Amino acid sequence: MSDQPEPPESKLTRSKQRWAAEGKFLTGRHARPDEQRLPPGQHLTQDWPVLDLGTTPPISRERWRLDVYGAVAQPLFWDWAQFMAQPQSDFVSDIHCVTTWSRYDNRWQGVATRDLLEACQPHDQARHVVLRSYDGYTTNLALDDFAAADALIVHAWSGEPLEPEHGGPVRLVVPHLYFWKSAKWLQAVEFRDDDAPGFWEVRGYHNRGDPWQEQRYSDD
Repeated sequence: MSDQPEPPESKLTRSKQRWAAEGKFLTGRHARPDEQRLPPGQHLTQDWPVLDLGTTPPISRERWRLDVYGAVAQPLFWDWAQFMAQPQSDFVSDIHCVTTWSRYDNRWQGVATRDLLEACQPHDQARHVVLRSYDGYTTNLALDDFAAADALIVHAWSGEPLEPEHGGPVRLVVPHLYFWKSAKWLQAVEFRDDDAPGFWEVRGYHNRGDPWQEQRYSDD
C-alpha cells in the first residue's frame, strides 16, 4: 500500500474522471468506426496544406512565451524552458480543415490541455477560452472543447520540431473541431465566463465548428 496521500478532489478532477468514463471528446480512429472516420464533405490528403492569414511571424523558441490568464486561480507565464518542463504527451489524431481536406494519423508531441488546466485552475464560472496568436489571429472555444482528451499544445509533429509554416514553435491542436480552431503560433490563452468570437467567427464561420455536423458557416 502506498503512503502517498490522495490528491485533493476538485471540480476539474471530477470532470476528468467523468470524461474518461464516457470516452468524451475522443475522435478519429480512436472513437469512431472506420466508416464514420471521415466527416461529411471532406476528402483525404497525404499532404499538409498551409492556410493562414498570409504572414508567418518569426518567433524563435528563445523569444516565444505563452501567457495564460483571465478567470483562473493561477495565471501562467511560460517561456520555452518552463513549457518543456511540463508533463509531455504524445497523441495520434486526425485533422479536418473547413476547406474540405482531412489528414489521418498525425503524431503530435506537446502539453495536453488538461495538464494546462491542472496548472492554471480555471474558476468555476469559466466557460470559454480565447486563443491569441503572434500574427494577431484569435479564435474562441468552449472550455469543454478546449479540455478534450486529445487536445494538445503542440511543439512537435512526427518526432520533429513543428515547422513555422504549420504554426511552430507552438500551436494548439483540437482534433474534433475544424482546424481553424487550432490556433497557430500560440501566444495566449484567456479564460472567460462569456464567449468572445474570434477572427473567422465574426466573418461568417460557425462559432463551434464540428466537422461531423458540417458546422462550417454561421446560420446567421
